[in-house]
Amino acid sequence: MQAPVLNAANEEVGTRELKEDVFGIDVNEALLWEMVRMQEARRRQGTHKVKTRGEVSGSGKKLWRQKGTGRARVGTRKSPVWRGGGIVFGPTPRNYYYSMPKKKRRAALRSALAGKLRDGELLVVDSFGLTEIKTKALASVLEKLSAQNALIVTTGADELIDLSARNIPTVKVIRCEGLNVYDILRYDKLVFVGDALDKIQGGL
Repeated sequence: MQAPVLNAANEEVGTRELKEDVFGIDVNEALLWEMVRMQEARRRQGTHKVKTRGEVSGSGKKLWRQKGTGRARVGTRKSPVWRGGGIVFGPTPRNYYYSMPKKKRRAALRSALAGKLRDGELLVVDSFGLTEIKTKALASVLEKLSAQNALIVTTGADELIDLSARNIPTVKVIRCEGLNVYDILRYDKLVFVGDALDKIQGGL
């Protein structure tokens, strides 16, 4: 399998070999769902909190005597049956973090990459040809590549790309080591710059 390598003008300047066991596999949608669910859970802060009857501010005085009034018996105003009282079984701070086996995580990443190739949404670019930090210049290149909504993968820190892309809300720049299923599926196009594709394939 091969993928064309493009330049900043969207012209083919070469080809790049694709591993069959990475890009030639069937897309496992159930595994992708499982991976995205895990990533979304890890993003949750878990800081939700309500007050129980022991934490609500108020007096503990009995509001009226136990018997003889004809009304239901009652204790403190902090009881959950009262407006402004404590909450029963409400949310409390917790950690939603959980993990998946490494083999499943790698299989999900391979499946996401194969899906992008299958849908024609994977691009390999030798260079964006940027000479200065210029958002307009990068946006122009992405427009030529039909990748206005894109996840750009680089091999390392590239100040020209990083700073030029930071003001484009539909573009995200990520390093090879940070490539993940959630971001791959979130953006329309997946753009590998330079040797990023080879580095990803080597790790899978």
